[in-house]
Amino acid sequence: MYKVEVKNIYKTYSMFARRVDKLLNLFSFTPRTTPKQFMAVKDVSFTVNDGETIGIVGLNGSGKSTLSNMLANVIQPTTGETIINGETSLIAISAGLNNNLSGLDNIELKCMMHGLDAEEIERVKPLVMEFADIGDYIKQPVKNYSSGMRSRLGFAIAVHTDPDILIIDEALSVGDSTFADRCLNKMEEFKKSGKTIFFVSHSASQMKSFCDRIIWMHYGEIKAFGPTEEVVKSYTEFVKWFNGLSEKEKQAHKREMLKGQYTTSDAFQPKKMKKNVFGIIWNIGVFVPLILLGVLVAMGY
Repeated sequence: MYKVEVKNIYKTYSMFARRVDKLLNLFSFTPRTTPKQFMAVKDVSFTVNDGETIGIVGLNGSGKSTLSNMLANVIQPTTGETIINGETSLIAISAGLNNNLSGLDNIELKCMMHGLDAEEIERVKPLVMEFADIGDYIKQPVKNYSSGMRSRLGFAIAVHTDPDILIIDEALSVGDSTFADRCLNKMEEFKKSGKTIFFVSHSASQMKSFCDRIIWMHYGEIKAFGPTEEVVKSYTEFVKWFNGLSEKEKQAHKREMLKGQYTTSDAFQPKKMKKNVFGIIWNIGVFVPLILLGVLVAMGY
């Protein structure tokens, strides 16, 4: 049995020209318009074995974060299926942190959400504080933190709740190199203990030293998935070619690639006769009182 199995997943977002069109679609029995669909992730399939470390690379906007959020069950695919055999923990800048709570409160809240009891939380709390190393800021609301401090706290909490599957989305791209090295050492411990890890990063050197296989996401699709050395080499060559283009050529290339992510297909639309729940409520709220009023008037009240 695979640790993670992803089957033909799509993640689409409706692109309405006007806000009023979105409201009309929301409060109606059937969709009034067929909006253009943007496929942030497009027909992605792969399997991952227990204990593997999988890197995910790609240009900005390629679908890396959308994919990692679906793997963490933060968002659900529009179509397709993700089968996750184990508990996941997503580490991204400020992911899952409550901005209005202090760092200490966030530690307790996140630990409770991962099923730790009061005794375990008290045991883990000083370990998280020591790893995050943000000093007295731990008592301050998270909204006052820098992106580096948010990343530190998020990573520290995640690795001390002992998840089966660790998903790290650019969390090491902020902060100092000392903390990044500490995180990589902790990830190495997880790897040696047989944990499954997904690692989103732009650093080819980190990928080479840490990952077993690499997924190269390219404008919503998997461009390549295979051994680290092979995929990193192909991706590095592509980045070198892309960076060698003029700004005008880069924009033209992006526009051409983005065309493949837009569709007006009904495949991601509700069925024509499928009633929208909000539309039903809206129509009942408007028409039923009018009908009752008409009946009362007809009866002479």
